Amino acid sequence: MCGIVGIFNLPEASKLAYLSLYALQHRGQESCGIMTSDGAKVHSYKAMGLVSDNFSEATFAHLSGGNAIGHVRYSTSGTSDIKNAQPFVVNFSGGQLAVAHNGNLTNAQTLRKELEEKGAIFQSTMDTEVIMHLIARSPKKDLMDKIIDACSKILGAYSLVFLTKDALIAVRDPKGFRPLVIGKKDGGYVVASETCALDLVDAQFTKEVEAGEAILFNKLGTFTRSLTPHEVPGTSRAHCIFEHIYFARPDSHIFGSDVYEMRKGFGKQLAKEHPIEADIVIPVPDSGVAAAIGYAEESGIPFQMGLIRNHYVGRTFIEPEQAIRHFGVKIKLNPIRELLKGKKVVVVDDSIVRGTTCMKIVKMLREKGGAKEVHMRISSPPICWPCFYGIDTPTRGELIAAQKSVEEIREFITADTLGFLSIKGLRWFKKQNSEEEYCDACFTGNYTVDLPDSPEIAAMALGQK
Repeated sequence: MCGIVGIFNLPEASKLAYLSLYALQHRGQESCGIMTSDGAKVHSYKAMGLVSDNFSEATFAHLSGGNAIGHVRYSTSGTSDIKNAQPFVVNFSGGQLAVAHNGNLTNAQTLRKELEEKGAIFQSTMDTEVIMHLIARSPKKDLMDKIIDACSKILGAYSLVFLTKDALIAVRDPKGFRPLVIGKKDGGYVVASETCALDLVDAQFTKEVEAGEAILFNKLGTFTRSLTPHEVPGTSRAHCIFEHIYFARPDSHIFGSDVYEMRKGFGKQLAKEHPIEADIVIPVPDSGVAAAIGYAEESGIPFQMGLIRNHYVGRTFIEPEQAIRHFGVKIKLNPIRELLKGKKVVVVDDSIVRGTTCMKIVKMLREKGGAKEVHMRISSPPICWPCFYGIDTPTRGELIAAQKSVEEIREFITADTLGFLSIKGLRWFKKQNSEEEYCDACFTGNYTVDLPDSPEIAAMALGQK
């Protein structure tokens, strides 16, 4: 759950990185950072909080150079602290090297322990630093060789951008869990987590970094290497299906598909699997909008925006002393009573994690909105397993679907009916993109990369297959 960007050979690289991160803010609101290179030295600025709150003209004056990388963070590994903010820079025998990472390594703790036993000293608690130690310790001479050597030792999800004094390197793990795209602009290049970042800076999308591919950008041109020499990059994939369900911006194009159309398709398939007689279909904004439109189109039930979202809500630490029921939900969402009163309402959302938010929404629709019936429809299967590849999901004990049946979840959230998209329905697009492979471990427990740091979950998942 992070967003990364790389800029190569473009004037005002820091400002282009800033705008790209602005477009990727949904991928992480915890910290942000940009590092630039002017051909001789790497310059850095990092801060906690949002992109828009932390950069100024004075900051950009310090971030000189035509090459840059940037990062917005939501922690899945390491604590919420400025020391874990990225990009992360080290000085080693090859000079200065900075990195920004989206993903999560599944053997980071195992490797960290081995490295510490050999004398390594860590500055942070994030898994990204493990990669830098492996690069620094690699016996290879060339930097690309060192990076490929390091990648041969790590497991899990990683989309990476590296910055040296005169080059940019983009790397994607052999399964391609997280998206990473490339665009051209005015003789230079922009690498980013999603195409929405390319759109904002007027970079023309050219390709995705393939699974298992490393690309070097320098003054001599672009050079491609494979992380797995005996395999063709991109042939063994496990794209994160949750990127399409929730995480990516709906205006992005990732994994070869438009996110909006994918979500709309999930909604149409959901309507086929779980039809109901109702007066209106409403989404839980913003994540449920596209799926709700698809559900409404397929079912013929009118679509309405029955819940209005306050888009200016961040993390609130000021709650009234006098108890206000469902304060956290009410500050973000408010029902339109005139639309809902006395109606049979289908409510579409992307997922149910713990179930508490969904329960509060159902109660709000009844008590404040006046809905006669509330039928909950979820455009993904029940989340029964935690993600170890870069999406921040709770432990299995906190996942309501791991503890309760669908009927028990329905009772908990107090809905009249509840329907989840099936695993089969999740692949509604399969006939159109039969070559694409996706990771659905959060629904099935089918972890496609080993989990050395989480043996109990791995054993549990294996035992249920």
